[in-house]
Amino acid sequence: MRIFIVPIDCSIWDAIVNGPYVPKMLVDNVYVDKPLCDWFDVESKKAQYDSIAKSIITSLLNLDEFFRVSQCTLAKEMWNILEVMHEGTSDVKRARKHALIQEYELFRMKSRETIVEELARTLLNGSKLPKYFWANAINIVCYVLNHALIITILKKTPCEFYKGRNPILVI
Repeated sequence: MRIFIVPIDCSIWDAIVNGPYVPKMLVDNVYVDKPLCDWFDVESKKAQYDSIAKSIITSLLNLDEFFRVSQCTLAKEMWNILEVMHEGTSDVKRARKHALIQEYELFRMKSRETIVEELARTLLNGSKLPKYFWANAINIVCYVLNHALIITILKKTPCEFYKGRNPILVI
């Protein structure tokens, strides 16, 4: 979102991150909101950035996201809801990170499992595909392994080294 909004005007992004601009005036040594009729043109333009930001945000959302933020009065509120919706809170982010680290650390090759089977299992688990894609995963792993430059001195793939030609793979 930032990549899209900042080139339009960085003040719009500022309204999203920091909230809307509200002109203030000093009354009895206390800052209070300035009445709308006393705003200067510059202050009026700065105050409009929040409305522009809300318009841009709502135009880029799908229906589900739109209904979640349609009751918000400020672009900052919309942004905070969308941020939690897509990224989660800091606790959720931390939990996801630790779950991925644990999954990586516990990953082991099963006994009597070949490298091809292990790579295919990794491919299926990583992509969350069902087990009936097992044959496709094996084909992809064999293809990648046969095209990888294992013997860098000879600059040949394993298949070229043993058979003298590239493998023919039918998927």
